[in-house]
Amino acid sequence: MSQDVPQAELDELEAQFQARIDAEEKIEPKDWMPEAYRKNLVRQISQHAHSEVIGMQPEGNWITRAPTLHRKCILLAKVQDEGGHGLYLYSATETLGTSREELVQALHDGVAKYASIFNYPALTWADIGAIGWLVDGAAIVNQVSLQRTSYGPYSRGMIRICKEESFHQRQGYHIMMTLMQGSEEQRAMAQDALDRFWWPSMMMFGPHDAESAHSARSMKWKIKRQSNDELRQKFVDQSVAQAEEIGLKIPDPELKWNEERGHYDFGEIDWEEFSRVVSGNGPCNRQRLQHHIRVHEEGQWVRDAIAAHEEKKRQRAGKAAA
Repeated sequence: MSQDVPQAELDELEAQFQARIDAEEKIEPKDWMPEAYRKNLVRQISQHAHSEVIGMQPEGNWITRAPTLHRKCILLAKVQDEGGHGLYLYSATETLGTSREELVQALHDGVAKYASIFNYPALTWADIGAIGWLVDGAAIVNQVSLQRTSYGPYSRGMIRICKEESFHQRQGYHIMMTLMQGSEEQRAMAQDALDRFWWPSMMMFGPHDAESAHSARSMKWKIKRQSNDELRQKFVDQSVAQAEEIGLKIPDPELKWNEERGHYDFGEIDWEEFSRVVSGNGPCNRQRLQHHIRVHEEGQWVRDAIAAHEEKKRQRAGKAAA
């Protein structure tokens, strides 16, 4: 569209668009928007959707092995929620003119990314606790501000997602708390899970703001409301207190309270590891993607049947109208 608009008119449209953003107005699907804004949203929302769906795998693998029926029901509900989150987010992306088929194909082709945390294995039941507490806890820190993101469908979808993620975080923390009240072996299992998931959880917020290719523009357009480093600091501050409350130790020898800043100082993330995992070379990258591709292909007959049914409905409606 922008290619057919004279530059002077395009500049005026962009100025009006930014004025609406600055005035805290929501941008809706039929509103004019810069192509770069649309592409940025498609990238961010689809990555979020893929993360929700891929994230079902490590937890879904533990549904049959949960230690009690109560825990099984809770985990089953949580995994179902994650699938629903993916649905909301794919639907929000479709309002930007990109079909779900395109989004899934980009994931399968390795073009689209998802959160690096889901490429780590869930080895023990304590890992399910760590994922709920840390991974969903990090997600909440990031997503609470996304309830005020500038794109209407994304903003409204995040309201329900955040409510459910809050339940997921409490579920995970309760698992860790229960383990820390148990035997020495159970406490060691909880600490081991924290040791393995702490740094990958810190990576979830993305690179430092100065090194992020998208952060500045996303902040200008209020797609994001807080920077990567601000969100990571908030996550650290809340997680340290939660860990201490139940007797867990954050695996960071450089972690210490900074009275002057009013925040915790912490060690540097292994960004080389982050780059490897994001590039497809993490412990479970291939396993996660291959599983998604296999299940997607096995479900093709369902999509074909729905499409055929809809086509018959259209044909009958056409005949009735004639």
